Amino acid sequence: MPWSNQSGGGGGGWKGGGGPWGQGPGGQPPDLEDMLKRSQDRVKQVMHGGGIPGPLIFLAAAAAVAVVAWYAFFFRVNPDELGVVMQFGKFVRQEPPGLHFRLPYPIEEVVLPKVTRQNIIEVGMRSASGFDRGFGGTQDVKEESLMLTGDENTVDVDFVVYWRIKDAEQYLFNIQNPDNTVKEVAESAMREVVGQSDIQPILTEARQKTEAAVHKLIQDTLDGYKAGIQIDQVTLQKVDPPSEVIDAFRDVQAARADKEKLQNEAFGYANKVVPEAKGEAERILQGAEGFKQQTVAEAQGQTARFLKVYDEYKKAPDVTRKRIFLETMERVFGGTDKIILDSKASQGVVPYLSLDQLQKKKSEGGN
Repeated sequence: MPWSNQSGGGGGGWKGGGGPWGQGPGGQPPDLEDMLKRSQDRVKQVMHGGGIPGPLIFLAAAAAVAVVAWYAFFFRVNPDELGVVMQFGKFVRQEPPGLHFRLPYPIEEVVLPKVTRQNIIEVGMRSASGFDRGFGGTQDVKEESLMLTGDENTVDVDFVVYWRIKDAEQYLFNIQNPDNTVKEVAESAMREVVGQSDIQPILTEARQKTEAAVHKLIQDTLDGYKAGIQIDQVTLQKVDPPSEVIDAFRDVQAARADKEKLQNEAFGYANKVVPEAKGEAERILQGAEGFKQQTVAEAQGQTARFLKVYDEYKKAPDVTRKRIFLETMERVFGGTDKIILDSKASQGVVPYLSLDQLQKKKSEGGN
């Protein structure tokens, strides 16, 4: 469809009755090379004295002034930043995130430290960057990681310090190299804590205690410097004996484990035997106590009986003596075979009728 038809047939749709390419109603786009050639000719005419139109110069000047004014009098603080404004190099104020006004340089200068970003300092190691970081590659730095413990052993310690800016003014004006300052303070604090501890607790149960002690010492030191830095966390990555002696150290660990195992077995045996011995001792004591109480009770009973007999004896001595004699003879001869001799009888032997045998024969006959 030709361009003339789109314009309503008479050329009212486009300037001069032509199509969108500035041509006549023929409807075909212009030659690109021809358009470039005409543009170059116009630029040459302006460069050779033709001049630039006044309105164009005014617009360009106004745009340039606006751009210069924007960068000279305004600055933007991002959400993770804090605007620190210095006037002739002296701190005057802090600005929160947003758009703010300032006097042009060199009257006022703005520094934008990232106060919400958590920074990481590695001591004793360096993490791999790029492609190798995904595989957890690290490089050990022996001059930083080897430390001497309180019991004169050498330990290889790698740790990481996480920190952020707490006070932007102190951070910018009180320390010169924050990363290097935090690293050196952290290494010094770790060496001090390790130097006051034995190697065994550091390798086993005292890791969290060591981290807490180093954290506090780093923070106290930086606060003393007024560095404006907040230590978030200290994490021990690796605490091992040096690689040169690790085999011997493992042997020592194995021997210590065997020692603890034998001690636990001995304690278990003692915990089994001692209660049994205590129980047996308690049983013997209770038996002795029962025998004691029985003997005392019997003695007291015999004493009471003797006193009662004595009281009766005093009332009727002859009768009591005869009764005691008879009861004694009954007890003595009651369970023995008896033969009674009488000196007055001709034969000397008195016939004895055993009543118990008579009762026994009677009972057998009845069956």
